[in-house]
Amino acid sequence: MRGLPPAIHPVVRSFLADGDRPATLLARWGSPLNLVFPEIFRANLASFRRVLDSSRLAYRIHYAHKVNQAQAFVRAALDAGIGIDVASPGELASAREAGFPVSRIEATGPKGRLFLRPLAEQRVTVNVDNPWELSELIRLARERGWRVPVLVRLCGFGAPGRLSRFGVPAARYPAVVDLLRAGSDAVDFLGLSFHLDTSDASEKIQAVDDCLRLFEQACAAGLAPRVLDIGGGFRQAFVDDAAAFDEYVQAMKDGLTGRGRPLTWDGNTLGYRFEDGRVQGVPVFHKYANRVTGEESLSQLLDATLPGQGGRRTAQVLRENMIELWLEPGKSLVDQAGVTLASVEFTKEAADGSLLVNLDLSRDKICPAGQEVMLDPVLIYRSAPDPGPGGPNDPAVRPGQRRGVFLGGNLCLERDMIFNHLTFVERHPGPGDIVAFVNTAAYQMDLSASEALMQRRAAKVAVESSGRGFIAYADRGDGPEEEEPWCFTPTSPS
Repeated sequence: MRGLPPAIHPVVRSFLADGDRPATLLARWGSPLNLVFPEIFRANLASFRRVLDSSRLAYRIHYAHKVNQAQAFVRAALDAGIGIDVASPGELASAREAGFPVSRIEATGPKGRLFLRPLAEQRVTVNVDNPWELSELIRLARERGWRVPVLVRLCGFGAPGRLSRFGVPAARYPAVVDLLRAGSDAVDFLGLSFHLDTSDASEKIQAVDDCLRLFEQACAAGLAPRVLDIGGGFRQAFVDDAAAFDEYVQAMKDGLTGRGRPLTWDGNTLGYRFEDGRVQGVPVFHKYANRVTGEESLSQLLDATLPGQGGRRTAQVLRENMIELWLEPGKSLVDQAGVTLASVEFTKEAADGSLLVNLDLSRDKICPAGQEVMLDPVLIYRSAPDPGPGGPNDPAVRPGQRRGVFLGGNLCLERDMIFNHLTFVERHPGPGDIVAFVNTAAYQMDLSASEALMQRRAAKVAVESSGRGFIAYADRGDGPEEEEPWCFTPTSPS
């Protein structure tokens, strides 16, 4: 079994190649520890910009702050001259403290009065979620004689359209147009937006087509929209070998049906079910075999033909109508830009013979919103080789053979399994070894992380390559700000 080998960015691979580097950081900041790589963020942003520049569009990129709370990414976005997308009062404060001017901030997501008031006071661009928000914003602006820039988020495109709890249904758009006209003294209507929680290109093409048709309705009503915001949801490339991922998933399904070895902990089905002689259901993990990058999915959308626009391509229609394109990539900007480190505490055998490797890490710090992460971590061996439960002559472990182990967490809860599927390793990890989970910057570090059972939250450390090797420094709030960066000089070519 080849397991689930992840794609690893060359900068990350180089950093992890010398085990003394992660070991030094763990000794200083403790386990677990989140590493963020701002230079990879900058490289991902440059790829997006190349696509947009080649399309000859007027555009604005906003980094979606919600994917990661690291100030290193916020500062990278600020220094690169792009905007930031905030979805809470805390994120607004974070952006302002970093130095973002209000002209480069956009507020998205659902917003109550507590959030709307500072947005109105600072005249931040508000991506309106519903008619109540728009009415409240008009009321707040009129109180002080302000005029606030707004976008209107839509949903329910096509027939019948994907159901979403966010945005104004496209069918209710005429009532919103009336509200915009009546409140034109208090809000400056910039245009329309959507964000589809899908990687299906056809749904996004439909949304663009519908929004452009609704632009025409707004213009006919005397409004002057000039921005189309296509949100985020751009893809990540998780694996180098898609065939290995497909092979593992098929073997897992075979294990559920009894045709193969079970690959999950205690019969966990990971969302599947076995009915009528076959495996059905929706798995609780992403399509990790995807090899399309975020900038490639953006390029496909801009190059797509629009049925409602006479078959012209998206970029062409936007150029001809002088419509500025806005987008809020988050996970695709931090793709490959994060690593989570954890120490191995001990290894034990379960009652069914399974090998359990316990880590100083809990599941909520690595698995977002209950999803299963289907990527193998990198094992950094620091301990003496363990021949296995049966000793040096254990017939179950032969030289060169990869054995499956289950990774357990540090909470005294049965559910705290880091992964509910087997991870195949070269040899048994032992106390002092390090497990490095790659590509964890997008949601995995913060979305579900808690301090359950008074376990510590993982600190964040930024890592940058330099001519001397690497430097590492505490992200704001995770260490003394006056502390000098750690410098790692290469001991051997990597």
